[in-house]
Amino acid sequence: MELKKNPKKDLNRNRGLYFVSGLLLIMLLTYCALEWKSYDQVNQYETAMNVPDDLIEEVPITIFKTPPPPPPPTAPPIIEIAPDDLDVKETPILSTEIDQETEVLAVNDVMVEEVEEEIDYPFSVIEEVPVFPGCEDDADKRACFQKMIGKHIAKNFRYPELQQDIGIQGKVYIKFVIQKDGSIGNVLMRGPDKGLEAEAARIIGKLPKMTPGKQRGKAVRVPFSLPINFVLQQ
Repeated sequence: MELKKNPKKDLNRNRGLYFVSGLLLIMLLTYCALEWKSYDQVNQYETAMNVPDDLIEEVPITIFKTPPPPPPPTAPPIIEIAPDDLDVKETPILSTEIDQETEVLAVNDVMVEEVEEEIDYPFSVIEEVPVFPGCEDDADKRACFQKMIGKHIAKNFRYPELQQDIGIQGKVYIKFVIQKDGSIGNVLMRGPDKGLEAEAARIIGKLPKMTPGKQRGKAVRVPFSLPINFVLQQ
């Protein structure tokens, strides 16, 4: 009876070689996967979109002031003893009590002057955002404002030499208010180092005067928050 299987086509002839080759390939792929490293791209500075106040933990800035020294103690008054035969006049004490015969003056209507309360309108919800110089003709003044803030930081950014030498880096969170006249005020900041905070304050202090934000056609105060990232180049 003729065999149907060709003796030259033995499938088990190189099985060991295939097994070792596959094992080496798997070990090589496993080694490459374990040794693979990737790094995030880090920029010199970073600006972010406006962060709502409820997402940023507001930490009040504490300024410690040394109290003035106490005043020197005053000398006690010298008590002089008057002689017994000295005629001393007593000062009469007038009574401040009133009775039924005391005439009560009529009081006219009291005019209470209404004091307008200063309300801050967040940048994200105000009807007309403050206009950064150069954004007057831009259709999206909100996006243009944030873009120009980023350009301003990039133009005036300068890493403090002392903090750069000792390797201090991190984010400085800044909050400032665009006043009704377009000026910048109420600057608050929180960061990992006083030197980085001072540099961030210097950058914000160079902001130009803007067209103030408006709510219902009236100029109002608009707070704005952003972080400035100080990163040392590796």
